[in-house]
Amino acid sequence: MGGRIAEIATAVRSGEISATDLVAAAIDRAERSQPVLNAFTSIDGDGALERAAAIDHRIGAGEDPGSLTGVPIGLKDLIDQQGLPTTNGAAFTPTVPDRSAEVVRRLEAAGAAIIGRTGLHEFAYGFTSENEHFGPVRNPWDTDLSPGGSSGGSAAAVAAGIVPAAIGTDTGGSVRVPAALCGVVGLKVTHGRVSLAGVTPLAPSLDTVGPLAGTVADLAAVYGAIAGDDPGDPWSAPMPVLMPRHPADPATVRVGVPVQWNSAVIDSSTKAAFDEMLDLMAAAGATVEPVDEPSLAITEAAAGAASLEILLQHRERWSTQPERYGSEIADRLRGAEAVPDRYCVDVLAWDAGARHALGRLFTQFDVLATPTVGATRKVIGDPDIDIDGEAIFHRTVLSPYTWPVNRTGNPALALPITGSGAPPASMQLIGPRFGEAALLEVGLGLEDSGLIKVEQPPIFFG
Repeated sequence: MGGRIAEIATAVRSGEISATDLVAAAIDRAERSQPVLNAFTSIDGDGALERAAAIDHRIGAGEDPGSLTGVPIGLKDLIDQQGLPTTNGAAFTPTVPDRSAEVVRRLEAAGAAIIGRTGLHEFAYGFTSENEHFGPVRNPWDTDLSPGGSSGGSAAAVAAGIVPAAIGTDTGGSVRVPAALCGVVGLKVTHGRVSLAGVTPLAPSLDTVGPLAGTVADLAAVYGAIAGDDPGDPWSAPMPVLMPRHPADPATVRVGVPVQWNSAVIDSSTKAAFDEMLDLMAAAGATVEPVDEPSLAITEAAAGAASLEILLQHRERWSTQPERYGSEIADRLRGAEAVPDRYCVDVLAWDAGARHALGRLFTQFDVLATPTVGATRKVIGDPDIDIDGEAIFHRTVLSPYTWPVNRTGNPALALPITGSGAPPASMQLIGPRFGEAALLEVGLGLEDSGLIKVEQPPIFFG
């Protein structure tokens, strides 16, 4: 369960390496990667080195800076950092906050050093990170490919070895989709588990903040630093934060495969990889069973209601400065104006029914499994994805397996399926609400047993 982050923190505390040297190397990797990947909207070299020097000073004084001592981190550019512009990947005038987001304060309290702000889909409203204002973020597996979105810069920075972990946000899949397309691991937390204070909202009732990393152990390390109640955030839940104690033995894991959430668009190679992964888990002793739960069936209201909430967040800007939005986001906001108002009420029944159904299922199963996305190769500039010779609109391929989990509020892991392609296919494991510890234990068990492993892409700066 050590992971790279634990090794870094131990080495810095012991004096084997300085935080300053580690952070300087990460800044160098980020700067060298920019012409290739465009994973950052800005790199805070001076500020990061100042924080690293302060960490070294504390260690020299005999202090322990925390569980993330000296760890370089990338931060999605819609999360506030004191004194640095928050652009949201948009053309509007950036804000310069005088206070950092709660998640940033917790990262720094644990000894992390944020080296830069990572690129994203404009206002986090999309799944490609093909940004009209900052240029597209590119995938380390193939620079012609999208890294997914909206946290595409965070995923690309981790996959390319620039940082061991990065922070993203997830409203409908924006941590898990880029984790899948870049072949790394990502954690969507329970809604209310990590503070949203200081994070630009997309749809607050669905928004979450979570980590992307190169191992499940590293996900757990970052999760432990940022999770917990924040009285300053009305969405934050006063629930105890438990940490994974040990990797789960795959032979003890009960896996449900919900029919209603496994019937979306998927290409044949991704489907084959997912099925083979389930077979490997069963061969390792896991119980793997299909689940037919009618309350999970997707409705029009469930699929469309988020756009109404997003439109509400943008109402003032959209009504006064529509020309400042990129063409794709403008089209989506216009589409949201046509969504029936009744969806706001209709979706409440779906949310409750699905949430309660999952609660019952988690008395029988430890996790539920779906693919994370229907395919992992989305060409930059092409609105469609090739699904076995048929061109399918990218959101139809990238979003249907992830967004239902935001509506129910459950935590979920995106895990690469080793050896299944370039980028590899990805499996999503869903856990019970506020059950991150047990969910991470399952992920750690799969990692320790060798059933999952993050592979190095062709473009790598580590």
